[in-house]
Amino acid sequence: MGTRDLLFLALICRLAWAGTMESCAHHCGERLNKAADCQCNHQCEQHKDCCEDYEKLCTSQEEPKEMETEMEWEEEAAPASNLYLAPNSCHGRCHETFDKHHPCHCNSKCQKFGNCCEDYESLCAHDGFSRSSDAITQEELLTISEKIYKADTNKAQKEDIILNSQNRISPSETNDRVDRCPEPLYSYVNEGLFSKPTYAAFINLLNNYQRVTGQGEHFTPQQLGEQDTFLQEIMKTAVMKELYGFLHQKNRYSSEQEFVSDLKNMWFGLYSRGGDKCDSSGFEHVFSGEVKKGKVTGFHNWIRFYLQEKEGLVDYYSHNYDGPWDSYPDVLGMQFHWDGYYKEVGAAFIGSSPEFEFALYSLCFISRPGRVCHLSLGGYPLAIQTYPWDKVTYGNGKKYIATAYVVSSMN
Repeated sequence: MGTRDLLFLALICRLAWAGTMESCAHHCGERLNKAADCQCNHQCEQHKDCCEDYEKLCTSQEEPKEMETEMEWEEEAAPASNLYLAPNSCHGRCHETFDKHHPCHCNSKCQKFGNCCEDYESLCAHDGFSRSSDAITQEELLTISEKIYKADTNKAQKEDIILNSQNRISPSETNDRVDRCPEPLYSYVNEGLFSKPTYAAFINLLNNYQRVTGQGEHFTPQQLGEQDTFLQEIMKTAVMKELYGFLHQKNRYSSEQEFVSDLKNMWFGLYSRGGDKCDSSGFEHVFSGEVKKGKVTGFHNWIRFYLQEKEGLVDYYSHNYDGPWDSYPDVLGMQFHWDGYYKEVGAAFIGSSPEFEFALYSLCFISRPGRVCHLSLGGYPLAIQTYPWDKVTYGNGKKYIATAYVVSSMN
């Protein structure tokens, strides 16, 4: 991405987040904001300074019952069924809910009202793709995820990692913020893994970010080059070759160059989570971790966790879930403190290669954006939730990755 593009993106971010707070949309539970016209926390009822929509937006939401709560995304990212958002076309908009702001529509009733987009018939007859063979079925997701699982030859072997998971807690205890584990999570990791090209390229990216939202990200030429190096290295692996071959067959990408370019945009493209600065990306959120409103958000990577724990910056508190796998990769749902900030539930693969996680999250975002994506790994079911960032787009209405994480490995 060139300087011109970054400046343009920064301008979009500023425009998208302009304005003062007069509504509780995206603000439920925030601390007192003296500059705001009204408030959206529990104390506002006592002080009688709640925003008009406080009761509607902030008191009727049920907490999710998934393994991974990701509270920030319950508030900020409404589920979306499409990766593309072209207002004059049904490309990526098939079966979306009615939006009066769109000039034409792509839902089942548009033919009745005579307001369908011109390409509704050709695109929406087969789940949003011009040919039924282009749609990705559930059976195909199960098959390709097993192929990716078997292709991960860079994963950790059983002797490479010794976990000390210690105390398991119930889901109702995840917000207790009690340190029930006096020992670190990782008793041993074979750091020889980190000399492998994809691991080394991945680790080089982790410290290129400001973790607190609201602080703009500014990359040096070297750091931008590290993004390209990572993509180049993972594309050499059997894991990513499996993923690209599948998506190419399904007519999502016509060339590997197009695929890599889209991966760079969706994962590394900048947008604003907290203020008027381009302060975040899908990669930063999911793999490196962020802090927003005094809470850890994202941070779903075992390598990052291990390295931060080794430095004394992560304090492992407990776990509330341990996956069924008896080899790596496995899945663990954890509670921890990250240099002063708490993570209520952080689900992460354990012992997977960087390309494996990157491939599965990308697969789910491309095939089931904004929805639960059901996969199969070594014969066991696994579900991944992704959300797109809806406030800005790139290219022809494509959306950036907002988050991706494991929600369950149970049926």
